[in-house]
Amino acid sequence: MITISLCMIVKNAEDTIGDCLASVRGLVDEIVVLDTGSTDSTESIVRSYTDRIYRFAWIDDFAAARNESFRYASCSHILWLDADDVLLEEDRGKLLELKQTLSPDVDSVTMIYHYAFDEYGRVTVSLRRNRLIKRENGFRWHGAVHEYLAVSGKIEDSGIVVTHKRRHRQGGRNLAIFERKLENGETLTSRDRFYYANELTDNRHYEKAAAIYRELIEKNDGWSEDLLTSCGRLADICEAEGDDEEALRWALHSFAYDIPRAEFCCRLGYRFLQENRLTQAVYWYKLATELRKPEQSWGFFNDACWTWLPHIQLCICYYRLGDYPEAYRHNEKARAYRPDDPAVLSNKALLEGAFPHVFPPS
Repeated sequence: MITISLCMIVKNAEDTIGDCLASVRGLVDEIVVLDTGSTDSTESIVRSYTDRIYRFAWIDDFAAARNESFRYASCSHILWLDADDVLLEEDRGKLLELKQTLSPDVDSVTMIYHYAFDEYGRVTVSLRRNRLIKRENGFRWHGAVHEYLAVSGKIEDSGIVVTHKRRHRQGGRNLAIFERKLENGETLTSRDRFYYANELTDNRHYEKAAAIYRELIEKNDGWSEDLLTSCGRLADICEAEGDDEEALRWALHSFAYDIPRAEFCCRLGYRFLQENRLTQAVYWYKLATELRKPEQSWGFFNDACWTWLPHIQLCICYYRLGDYPEAYRHNEKARAYRPDDPAVLSNKALLEGAFPHVFPPS
C-alpha cells in the first residue's frame, strides 16, 4: 500500500483550512503545510492537525512555493490540495480504496475538480488535474500564476472528486503578479498570456484581454483547450460590446479545434432564439443534449450546458413552435437536474394548466 504526504501552501486561510484538513484526516500519512505569510489564526488551526508547518517568504511565484512544499514530503506519494478544497465522504472512500490498490507503475493520478457551483449546489465548472504523484519522480511545478504540475509516465484517471469550497475571491492579486512580471521585462509564455488575458477579463479590462486572445488564436499559439476557451471569451466580450456578428464568428471558430462543444452549441442556440429563428435554435440546443462530455479532457467545462440548460431552452423553443408535448418533455428533463428551479416549475405549471388534458398535474 502506498503512503501519502499531503502538501499545501496557505495564507490567511482560517475560514477553510480546518474543513480541508478534517476531510483528509485518516487518509494521508503526513501533512506538510507551507505558510506564505498568514496574519490570522491559520497556523494555530494547522497545528491541531500537524506540526509539519513551515514558513516561506512570498516571491510572487506559486510554482516556487509548491515546489518548496514538496521538498518536505517523505512518503511514497504526494497529494496536493488548496486550503479551500475538501474531499466529500464518497471521495474519501474512493481515495482510501485507491491508496490500497494503486499499482506501483502509476506515476500520476488525476482527479476531477468541481470548481464552481450554482445556487442549488450543483456543479457549474469542472476540470481534471494531476493530484497524486509518485514522489521519487521529482515532478515539478511551473508558472508563477495558474501554475501547473508537469508529469510524465503512466497516468491513471480516477473518479475521485476534489470539491472547491471558495469563500473569498482574491480580487486583482493574480493580475498584479502578471503586471509586475511585465514591468520587470519578463517574457510571458503563451500559457501565461492566456491566463493574463483571463485575469484582465475578470477585472474588466476587456479591450486589452481581447487583443491577447486574438493574437493567441491568429498565431495558433498555445494548447487547443486554451484556444477554445479564448474563442468563448472573445465571443463574450463581443456580445457585451453589442457586436453580435463578431461574437458569432468566434463561436464558429471554436470548431477549428474540436468537434462542437455543448458550450458553443448553447451559445449558437441562444443567438438564433433571440432572433426568433426557432428551427435553427432547436438544432443547436438539441445537438448540445446529444453530445457526450469528454470526461478525460483537461479543459474547463460549463456543466450547465452539458446538463439542464439546453433542455430548458428547448422547452421555450418548442412552446413557441406550438409543439407542447416536446416543450413539456424537455422541461421535465431540465427538472431532473434542477427540481427546485423557479423557471422550470413555472414552465411545468404553465403547460399543465393550459393543457390539462395532455399534461395532468403531477
